[in-house]
Amino acid sequence: MAQGARSLPELISELPQLFIALVRAELNQLKAELIAKGKVAGIGIGMFFGALLLLLLFVPVLIAAAILAFCLIVPPWLAALIVAGILLVLIAILVIVGIVFFKKIGSATPKQTIGSVQRDVDAVKGVGDYDE
Repeated sequence: MAQGARSLPELISELPQLFIALVRAELNQLKAELIAKGKVAGIGIGMFFGALLLLLLFVPVLIAAAILAFCLIVPPWLAALIVAGILLVLIAILVIVGIVFFKKIGSATPKQTIGSVQRDVDAVKGVGDYDE
């Protein structure tokens, strides 16, 4: 044998340690990659929250602009009432549409998932029609 050459049993005995080292290295790489992506995602989420904050400040400005526009036609108190009425109608429409969507949900029980799990249990037991 050449110097530094090892026998087959020695090489085979090292396989579990090499495999464990490889798995650890891959897990460390995965962890580092996920941490880096998490930092980038955190910055992106922060930007979205900043935009949301500015949007929340933007809505009252638009309402004030609508009131001021109506002030050119009617007295200021009436302009404020007109804009408030328009907002109230929009709120009512959104609530009604939201109620309609919630009624479409029906029961909160996840029927498809329960059925799927039941078919899986039947398949494991060897009963039922599971050869679809």
